Amino acid sequence: MTAPAPVDPVGVRLRRLDLASTDPAVLRERAALCRRGAVPDDAVRTGARAILDDVRSRGVAAVLDAGVRFGGSLADGRLVVDRTELRTARDRLDAATRRAIDQAIEHVTRFAETQRPVTTTTTIVPGIRIERRWLPLDRVGCYVPGGSAPYPSSLVMTVVPARVAGVAEVIVASPADADGAVHPVLLGAAGLLEVDALLVTGGAQAIGALAYGLADTTPAIAPVDRIVGPGNAWVTAAKLEVAGFVGIDLPAGPSEGMVLADDGADPVLVAADLVTQAEHGPDSPAILVTASRSLADAVDEEIAALLPRLERHAILARALAAHGRIAVAPDLDAAIAFVDAYAPEHLSIDVRDPDAAAARVRHAGSIFVGPWAPESAGDYATGANHVLPTGGLARSADPLAVEAFGRFTQIQRVDEHGLAAIRETVGRLAAAEGLTAHRNAVEVRFRGRGGARRDGGASGATAGAPGDDR
Repeated sequence: MTAPAPVDPVGVRLRRLDLASTDPAVLRERAALCRRGAVPDDAVRTGARAILDDVRSRGVAAVLDAGVRFGGSLADGRLVVDRTELRTARDRLDAATRRAIDQAIEHVTRFAETQRPVTTTTTIVPGIRIERRWLPLDRVGCYVPGGSAPYPSSLVMTVVPARVAGVAEVIVASPADADGAVHPVLLGAAGLLEVDALLVTGGAQAIGALAYGLADTTPAIAPVDRIVGPGNAWVTAAKLEVAGFVGIDLPAGPSEGMVLADDGADPVLVAADLVTQAEHGPDSPAILVTASRSLADAVDEEIAALLPRLERHAILARALAAHGRIAVAPDLDAAIAFVDAYAPEHLSIDVRDPDAAAARVRHAGSIFVGPWAPESAGDYATGANHVLPTGGLARSADPLAVEAFGRFTQIQRVDEHGLAAIRETVGRLAAAEGLTAHRNAVEVRFRGRGGARRDGGASGATAGAPGDDR
């Protein structure tokens, strides 16, 4: 594959989008931005499906072979780092790093503890009670991106709500770097979180290992009940492919950043916020939405000055050149309407009344209100989860939370009086659908059976009772 041509960070200027324009080309561009989706293209899905099929049939051998082809495996050939080794890494963390991880864990835990669902019981009519019981999952798999850089923050964001939910076993999958090693900070964070095992592999093969299990590793990896966490297009494609076999949180596309600002915003802060999510990769969108052309010009200049000073300036330059936009709106109302239509993963609001603007936004994964709320604060330490819906899925999907690590089951308690109250309804509807066995399962309980019922109630029913229309 030919490497993409480098982009001069000094020469980057964000493409302008005039939200007041009625030009058909501009309207098409706007529509494409707002209905972009988070699902990878068919070629990636086909490739991911082939890897998954191989992992399902050949297990460990397939995962190791994929590691040779795509990278992400340990240099010593092992696939699993167990709890003992993770605890050793925990104890080797330097004091400052451990304090930072501990604070992140504490804050995410504090917020997650407010999210625990509750079991409820509802009496429908006398004799019919329905319990909606919440139960934590038995086993979950958390995917944590890696390879080019460690992401202990994503480890915290996926494991902490699982622990708060009461999940019995948490398996993490994350790829090694180009040298075949896992960063000590990621290992130490996994030890702090008491992860049960760290599976060192990435991409679609990691998702297959979590979904189907690996019986020949030490310790063995059992299939998980749900897979959560962000990842690249191959991870997303694989999650979609296994969604009929295990649960997933949501498909996650490239990280997205959007800033809504007015002419009172500091262009230095706006530029700094705008580039943060683009730092994740060259396919990450970064969009400024404003009604101020003077702010748009100033932010453009600030970005050009900022990029050369940043470590990942090459990635940032490619992302902004391909996916950076400044959407210029005729007024704040039109700007907010565009924000809602786009449904960004991250939204920073820096306008004169940021709370009022935030109250009007319906579609965004996580909203950062005011000039002192950079998106990076939420990525690491506010306590809010940074695993968020992308690709416009903020219209219908939630940030990752405790609810993703459990499920509800319904328990229906019906006595004779309760069943009598719905007897005719069940009979009539079952007959209308031609499902006479359904009707019979009710009616048989009201026919005389020559003895006491188990619940001590009467054993028979009056002939010609409601629902018996034969």
